[in-house]
Amino acid sequence: MTGRHEERDEASEEVRDSPTGWVSAHIRRYLETDGVEGHDYQGFPTLLITTRGRRTGALRRTALIYGRDGDRYVVVASNGAAARDPSWFLNLRADPMVRVQVRADRFVARARVADPGERPRLWELMAGIFPMYRTYAGQAPRQIPVVLLERR
Repeated sequence: MTGRHEERDEASEEVRDSPTGWVSAHIRRYLETDGVEGHDYQGFPTLLITTRGRRTGALRRTALIYGRDGDRYVVVASNGAAARDPSWFLNLRADPMVRVQVRADRFVARARVADPGERPRLWELMAGIFPMYRTYAGQAPRQIPVVLLERR
């Protein structure tokens, strides 16, 4: 494993959850129940991802809708249809080693943006899971990144 994750004892580090109230509440339920409550959020599968802040170095956790592509997990950096990429995405661009929790399964993964050859198929996979992504794509002034999380 490379990157800053290797240099710190993360078990003793504080993790800061999303400052958005409903996301923070979702994360808390997910953690307290090992995903029994929270994995299926309003009918969509969700995981927890922890990135290292690109400016602060602090660990930051959020919940995301995900899909599966073989052994890999797929997430979308939609940020609604905002002009700016979400903070978690900017963080993993700076340090691609992330922590992931899917239900009770916790693991380290390397994040990478889907390349142009695989993006269309993965975009369709994710839009099939969460159709609102299609609406976001029509509204966002940027191409919304699709991210692969590959277990280490």
